[in-house]
Amino acid sequence: MITVIDYGMGNLRSVEKAFEKLGHEAIVSRVPGAILAAGGVVLPGVGAFRQAVHNLHAFSLVSVIRECIGLGKPFLGICLGMQLLFEESEEFETTPGLGIIPGRVVKFSGPAFGSETNPSGLKIPHMGWNRLHKVQQAPLLEGVPEGAMMYFVHSYYAVPRDPSWIATTTDHGVEFCSSICRDNLSAMQCHPEKSGSVGLRILKNFADSVPSWN
Repeated sequence: MITVIDYGMGNLRSVEKAFEKLGHEAIVSRVPGAILAAGGVVLPGVGAFRQAVHNLHAFSLVSVIRECIGLGKPFLGICLGMQLLFEESEEFETTPGLGIIPGRVVKFSGPAFGSETNPSGLKIPHMGWNRLHKVQQAPLLEGVPEGAMMYFVHSYYAVPRDPSWIATTTDHGVEFCSSICRDNLSAMQCHPEKSGSVGLRILKNFADSVPSWN
């Protein structure tokens, strides 16, 4: 069983349906017991970092997430769900995250991006299809070709303090970390549930890592 964490933000049903399409049982829940009983856990998310952190605390889910990861359950963060795993985000004002991955979340900035002096620059948010460039082999990326196209929607990106966390990078004015993998913990800035056959392959890789007895 895979549990998709419901903390009031994100594309919960599309993630649930993607797993169901792959033949894996999935539920959406914010009940701590249901999350802790799951064989695998997914933290999705779309929206503002600060509100997401507030909701996770309000629903008493922060300690549950940390416990799931500490127990070695396969855990996947998606989009905002990836960013929340880091120590802090500079979105609006600096906001503490869950502190599971050392590093911070920063906004796209620099001369490559659109401004009054550079109106033809790259747009923020980074929205649409872009490529994954593999930095290391990871079980989540098995069968995913170098340069695979994935769907992104975000204005901020995570910067791990330790580069060995980085599984893929993507270029959008800067080369940013687009996924991380270490032990049972994986996360992606892109949306595999919206990324066609390649995204489904990634979700299948994750689901296949969930113990069959759950």
